[in-house]
Amino acid sequence: MEFGKFQELEEKIKYLVNEYSLLKKRNQDLEELLRNKDLELGETSVKVEKLDEERNAVRTKVDSLLGLLQDIDVLP
Repeated sequence: MEFGKFQELEEKIKYLVNEYSLLKKRNQDLEELLRNKDLELGETSVKVEKLDEERNAVRTKVDSLLGLLQDIDVLP
């Protein structure tokens, strides 16, 4: 093989190693982003659950108050 072929092979290997490093870093960044989104999703799920509980408590109180109002006879 001539020297030029070795240089060409060396350049291709350097290029592949560089691309691999960039892809590895990008993959790490995406994995971190995914972990952060999973944490956000968990926090949001807890908030939604609390809001559902509050809504159910309010609904129960409103139903109870409406029941009390039905018992009141306002017509003489």
